[in-house]
Amino acid sequence: MSVMRLTASLLLLAMVTCAQSRGANQPTPRTKDGKPDLSGIWSPDGKFSSDFAKALKPGEKILMLPPAEKLMRARKPKDDPAASCLPMGVPRLAPYPEKFVQFPAELLILFEGDIHSFRQIFFDGRGHPKDPDPTWYGDSVGKWEGDTLVVDTINFNDRTWLDAVGHPHSPQLHVIERYRRPNAGTLRIEITVEDPGAYAQPFTLTGGFRLTLDREIRERYCYTSPADK
Repeated sequence: MSVMRLTASLLLLAMVTCAQSRGANQPTPRTKDGKPDLSGIWSPDGKFSSDFAKALKPGEKILMLPPAEKLMRARKPKDDPAASCLPMGVPRLAPYPEKFVQFPAELLILFEGDIHSFRQIFFDGRGHPKDPDPTWYGDSVGKWEGDTLVVDTINFNDRTWLDAVGHPHSPQLHVIERYRRPNAGTLRIEITVEDPGAYAQPFTLTGGFRLTLDREIRERYCYTSPADK
């Protein structure tokens, strides 16, 4: 890299860092109805892409039931569904930015990673479908509790891993996410995982995102060669 290109790159990095620092001191943007606007390009802190034990809320424990513990011990990295280009599910995250697009009654999350897919979170008053059709990302409905968006997700299949080390789950998985934007540059999330089919008690994880100003989400693709199968 030439000196001029290096200087330009360092200048851009300094400008982005400065802008993000200013964002942390700016008030939370709001929609016309006064709710926090969660829209933006958000980079996760990585807590939900490796071992969930690292993201546990202080005082919380992950207590697996014996069959779930046995299943986890038997899993190998090559068995990870994500390694075969399958969806990661909820609440696991890829270590790439996500784009939040907020509408009056819906939040749309576009993933750069995780097979370049999406989630739809409805907060228009609807409930979960009475005739469930289990899917990779489940069915998500939300509601506002003050400035916190509370997202309730059920109707999962059991084909995803909760994290990269193989914590399992059953179709009884129930995930509650709480999103808060305390300032313009920060998004915080608290996730409660409840699954009586795999865990002796619910547990809660905490993490966050930082606002990314220097890029949009990018196209990525997942490819598994025949030799990997």
